[in-house]
Amino acid sequence: MQKTFIHTFLSRALILVLNFGIIIFATNVWGSQGKGSISMLIADLSIIGFFSNVFVGSITYLTSRYKTADILGVAYIWSIVVGISIPLVVHFSIRPVYDLSYLVLLSVLFSLLTANINYFIGKQDIPKFNLYTILQQGVHLVFLLAAVYIFGFDSLDAYFITLMACYGTLFLVSTLQLYKSAQFPEFSLSGTVIRSMFSYGWKTQLSALMQFMNYRLSFYFLEVYRGIASVGVFSIGVALSEGIWAVSRSLSTILYAKVVNSSDHLESVDTAKVSIKLSFLVTLFFILIILCVPANVYTLVFGAAFHQTKLIFMLLSPGILAIAVSNIIGSYFAGVNRLRILNVKSLVGLVFTVFSSVFIIPEWGIIGACVVTAVSYCLSSGILFWQFYKTTTFKVTDLLPTKHELTLVRQLFRTRK
Repeated sequence: MQKTFIHTFLSRALILVLNFGIIIFATNVWGSQGKGSISMLIADLSIIGFFSNVFVGSITYLTSRYKTADILGVAYIWSIVVGISIPLVVHFSIRPVYDLSYLVLLSVLFSLLTANINYFIGKQDIPKFNLYTILQQGVHLVFLLAAVYIFGFDSLDAYFITLMACYGTLFLVSTLQLYKSAQFPEFSLSGTVIRSMFSYGWKTQLSALMQFMNYRLSFYFLEVYRGIASVGVFSIGVALSEGIWAVSRSLSTILYAKVVNSSDHLESVDTAKVSIKLSFLVTLFFILIILCVPANVYTLVFGAAFHQTKLIFMLLSPGILAIAVSNIIGSYFAGVNRLRILNVKSLVGLVFTVFSSVFIIPEWGIIGACVVTAVSYCLSSGILFWQFYKTTTFKVTDLLPTKHELTLVRQLFRTRK
């Protein structure tokens, strides 16, 4: 697991660098208004992705249980149906989106690509998972730079068109790679497969959707009460938060793949405990590093409109640390098919976010959004942490490094000297 984690962590670090390259580029070319429009459409895309993942998200869990052609075939069909229908519902029944055609194409392509990536995770082919998560950022950045600086296409549309080209290219490449490495008997639309995918998928995605709304609901309240530019400013702080979660997401992906393929409960718990400690300590370290960066650095990098970035991150930081731990615990519970607790913690956080946002964000704006988000993160994470504490041998002191681990670290530094 150690080697896999190191490779996954390094890939996440590279993703973080590429992602911030895209963010810096977008804020300097299109400003807070353009960044706000990008953030809103990507948030819409992510919400639609949860509906797609009712089937697509089940692939990892069911890869070892059913024929590849059957589960991927169902996932592809569902991706196309949802990718077309849900954006239409959002645009005509809820709120107009930036561009309906962009949202439809992005929804379909991203869901198809996610299906292939989830298959790789289910096969514990973590190198391919790492590769395609890196390429999603890297290829998009290359296409974006080419569009603006080579072809002179510098309107906001360039961001979304190059993102579509990126997803389409990676889906085709990953499909060719998948067909070369897997055996594909004739596809059959099996009722058993559909029921299994739906039964597992809706439970995990209900929790994930509610948790995502905890992450993104503030965007929508800010857009209504303070305008799209405030969304752009707030989204930079959120992007920093999600960059910090690179460690916990790396560990949670590895842990989930290991747990769903393991029959040893005690081994799964021990692996989860180690992952929790690593996630907690490394996330805390990165939070402290970012808090040491002077506020004027953010305005220098992102522009004058983003002068509140350090304050936003500081207010979000307790919640960032809480989510870093709960990501690991959530992956453990998902891997052992204990999904009810995931739904409970996400629902509690969502209810708090909705009711508090109505009163706090109109009054306090971006600062209010930070407070609501951080408290929601801590509240939902606390529920998950308590359940893990009650049902395993985990102790709070397990978050801290042992004397043996500290000795190993000291020896490592002495060796390097």
